[in-house]
Amino acid sequence: MIKLRYSKRLFKRSCSSSKATACVGGGGGGAGEIGWEVSPGGMLVQKREGRGGEEVILVRVSTGFAWHDVSIAATSTFGELKVRLSMVTGLEPREQRLLFRGKEREDTDHLHMVGVRDKDKVLLLEDPALKDMKVRAALAAARVMQSPCQPFIQV
Repeated sequence: MIKLRYSKRLFKRSCSSSKATACVGGGGGGAGEIGWEVSPGGMLVQKREGRGGEEVILVRVSTGFAWHDVSIAATSTFGELKVRLSMVTGLEPREQRLLFRGKEREDTDHLHMVGVRDKDKVLLLEDPALKDMKVRAALAAARVMQSPCQPFIQV
């Protein structure tokens, strides 16, 4: 975190006499400090005040036939959400497709940058290509189990 000092006359804040100690600099004429942080998008922004820790949001995930409520940090990525969902649904993260506001989201997209807020709904779909591969593998295994050893040479 980078802290920059500033002169009080550049950034004046209006304070009532009863709240003078709550103002930056304490009202004594000294210089206060502004906290800066780098956002996930790479921009240098002023640090937010008011929250002691990271904001945790509740995301409602629909799998088509069931709902799952997942608590996750607002600054997490969709990839991290997939990992949490793999614990609940049993689907591996590479088998999942997450849709928010009608668009499939990449694993590197951050929830708060896309606009996911508390109690928003996300749709979870199983990847159709991987689902098809699972069905074919299951059918091939069933064929092998049903047919006993076949002769190599047929007459």
